[in-house]
Amino acid sequence: MIKFLPILLAIGYALLMWRFSVWRTGKMLDSQSQPLTDPAITRLADRMAQALEIPTIKVNVFEIDAVNGLAAPDGRIFLTRGFMNRKARGEVSAEELASVIAHELGHVALGHTRRRMIDFTGQNAVFVMLSALLNRFIPVLGVWIANLISTALMARMSRRDEFEADAYASALLVKAGIGTAPQKSLFRKLEALTNTSGPGVPAWLLSHPRTDDRIRAIEAAEIRWQAR
Repeated sequence: MIKFLPILLAIGYALLMWRFSVWRTGKMLDSQSQPLTDPAITRLADRMAQALEIPTIKVNVFEIDAVNGLAAPDGRIFLTRGFMNRKARGEVSAEELASVIAHELGHVALGHTRRRMIDFTGQNAVFVMLSALLNRFIPVLGVWIANLISTALMARMSRRDEFEADAYASALLVKAGIGTAPQKSLFRKLEALTNTSGPGVPAWLLSHPRTDDRIRAIEAAEIRWQAR
């Protein structure tokens, strides 16, 4: 039992930090957000709600300059003010922002918040075990290698979630009569919009899939749907 104590402590610490992060994120979103009122986007959100057979999809605007969408741990959907400002300047369309909402709905519907909590605790456990093992053979460097491996593992899990949320969004957009064209066009813009090109970062360390890979996955799904 004693030899498993470091792993148990790592898992406990990870769970505690996760819950603190969820609490802090909720407080921040409460104080820095307001309901979305853009009529063009809300009309599209209503079409998606109808496709899902639910009364409404509530979307909020998170008052930060970053360009992003997010699903809060409590299931709320947010677009950032940065995204809304890009729409006001004509850089993105209402349909493209609807695809962001659909993607975040996918994270909620597929339970990715809970899964990420499990992944996060697993990553910490892997790091502790690998650090202890590798440090026996390669002191100092062992911690660095363990961190690299556990980070790569977490990134792979995150990419899996992104592909799943993309697929959910594609199906919802098609069902709502919006189609996947805005989803794909936004992906092509995102690198420039977010300034996160990161060409020197290995694909296996990226938390989000490559743009081309995401578009290929959507188009492959469309081919399967057409074949039915």
